[in-house]
Amino acid sequence: MTIGDEPFAWPLNRTDRLIKLDVAAIETLEGKPHFACDGRHVGLVSGRQVFECGGPPDAPDSLWVVLIGDRTHQYGLIVNGFLGEQDLVVRPLDARLGKVPNVAAAAVLDDGSPVLIVDVDDVIRSAGMLVQEGKLRRPRPQRVAVKRKRVLVVDDSAIVREAERQLLVGRGYDVDLAVDGVDGLNAVRQGGYDLVVSDIDMPRMTGLEFVRAVRADPAVQSLPVVIVSYKDRDEDRKRGLAVGANAYLTKSSFHDGRFLEAIEDLIGPPER
Repeated sequence: MTIGDEPFAWPLNRTDRLIKLDVAAIETLEGKPHFACDGRHVGLVSGRQVFECGGPPDAPDSLWVVLIGDRTHQYGLIVNGFLGEQDLVVRPLDARLGKVPNVAAAAVLDDGSPVLIVDVDDVIRSAGMLVQEGKLRRPRPQRVAVKRKRVLVVDDSAIVREAERQLLVGRGYDVDLAVDGVDGLNAVRQGGYDLVVSDIDMPRMTGLEFVRAVRADPAVQSLPVVIVSYKDRDEDRKRGLAVGANAYLTKSSFHDGRFLEAIEDLIGPPER
């Protein structure tokens, strides 16, 4: 169905009836619009008001109405039209949005356009507020705090550090930076990281020495470490894995997706 200019998906098993209602049949009871249906006075509310949608005004001569209700109440929701039946794959909304009023989930229509799936129980509550009080009382959305996994990037090259940081932040991880192995080891021992990305050739402490130090420290020895180096010889890779790295990649992996794939293989997606 459409409400204003927006498409919405309405579960068929929660639809009592679809009605084309003549405007002349609308009555006013206690200052609120109603219409007669099966011997009952049914409160009438605008879908545009419930969903806070813009768009064209309701038709002047007749209205499309979805009859909804529960065991004790019944309401008529004015919509702009009906799009027909479709089988949809339901997709949950991003948890960071919190509870979206009157919306349960989302889906994609056959033509590829997105559509919101109506939370019928929520709409019934909203319709009741409009019929009884003439206004909606919206609770402030409670946003869900999402904790992101933290990655430490250890590299003496500012250009490489920034390239890795942008890739990881773009995927959704929180990222801290260290300029060499000593700086990286101090950061790791402060705790809180889910994974470390390290270069090999660095001043003060090389990447191999850094990995050995991490594996020798009982407090952090299980921390996943990925070595990323310009060195692509097989013996270099074997040395990196021998000191305890979980993966050894070359810096060409930035361009073919292997870098981010290795991170996700080890610690999963960015959200906890």
